[in-house]
Amino acid sequence: MLTEEQIEEMMKRVRKLELKARRLVRESFSGEYLSSFKGQGLDFDDFREYQHGDEVRFIDWNVTARMGMPFIRKFREEREMSMVLAVDVSGSADYGSVSTSKREIAAEAAAVLGFSAIGNGDKVGLLIFAGEPILFVPPAKGSRHLLRMIREILVARPLRSGTSVEAACDFLVKTLRRKSLVFMISDFQSDPLDKPLGKLSRKHETVALRVSDPLEAELPRAGRVVMIDPETGNSIQVNTNSRTLREAYAKHSAWRSELARGLFKKHGVDAAELNTQSDPLPHLHQLLRRRKRKRGA
Repeated sequence: MLTEEQIEEMMKRVRKLELKARRLVRESFSGEYLSSFKGQGLDFDDFREYQHGDEVRFIDWNVTARMGMPFIRKFREEREMSMVLAVDVSGSADYGSVSTSKREIAAEAAAVLGFSAIGNGDKVGLLIFAGEPILFVPPAKGSRHLLRMIREILVARPLRSGTSVEAACDFLVKTLRRKSLVFMISDFQSDPLDKPLGKLSRKHETVALRVSDPLEAELPRAGRVVMIDPETGNSIQVNTNSRTLREAYAKHSAWRSELARGLFKKHGVDAAELNTQSDPLPHLHQLLRRRKRKRGA
């Protein structure tokens, strides 16, 4: 259980995140969000006379019969949508080789995206997961609602070790009845990934934010060290002065990264790479610009 000092320190971090996220949204993020993520459906607006080139499937035959000439149904895009932030808080999420952990980067990205959505009138929900879904907060509007979710991301502690992206995807597919925009924020060091991501992306618009740390990609020369798996607690002593070991480690890390990127591409999941040693905002900007070009906005 958290002490009063820990709770106060956590709330300071939440307030700091709020101020930073609001400033970023106000200065540069909101417009890009609006043009990159549009509504998920169409609302009926009115009738008008059929014109050459109109979709025949939109002809309203009852109105056409009454008026004696073809009329079609007009629609307007449904702007409001629901965003769900699915955040991995497993053991590896608390790793950061310098000062910032993957969990903190995830919380910052969630705050920026959340305030962008709320500023555009959208609802935001949260799924926190590790080896299993831990907490689900249904989509709603309002800053207080979002601040509660950021707090939950920072303080959540899983009861089960490990990471299961599959369990998170299955939960979202079963729980979200309306098509939503899902941001999956994780290091994606989980098996399996292929079928769960495919199932989720077929039902919901899915974006992957893959969070990593530089030391996960390349080992420094530091002599004999004890490496501990934060997911299982298992440890092993290795000699990092071994060139063969460092090369094998880097090769395996690159393979996992390529595997994840390949699966994102296979299932049409837009993705961005976030890192514990860099500001996540430029990477989110690049993601939104790519989506904007793809949509022709």
